[in-house]
Amino acid sequence: MKNELTISEAQKRVDEWIKTIGVRYFSELTNMTILTEEVGELARIMARKYGDQSFKKSDEEYNLADEMADVLWVLICLANQTGVDLNEAFQKNMEKKNKRDGERHKNNEKLK
Repeated sequence: MKNELTISEAQKRVDEWIKTIGVRYFSELTNMTILTEEVGELARIMARKYGDQSFKKSDEEYNLADEMADVLWVLICLANQTGVDLNEAFQKNMEKKNKRDGERHKNNEKLK
């Protein structure tokens, strides 16, 4: 059985880890830069696995799931640092998308 985690629990676990093992959060600007770096690493794998680029020997160490988790980790750090409740933000974002895009994609000829 998988050990499932809510968004709120993930935020708490990251905060606990930072405060007990990580010493302190990096600055928001540093974490934003790290997030960009991690997204770049994820993009590298995506371009090679699903795009037209081929893998190099140095790419073999990369793991898609781990890179996605790295992106999530840093995003959670930023949310914690800036006081964003990601659970609440995600729910509001879904409501916005449902309201704005409820019919839009169904009526998009490009998606048929």
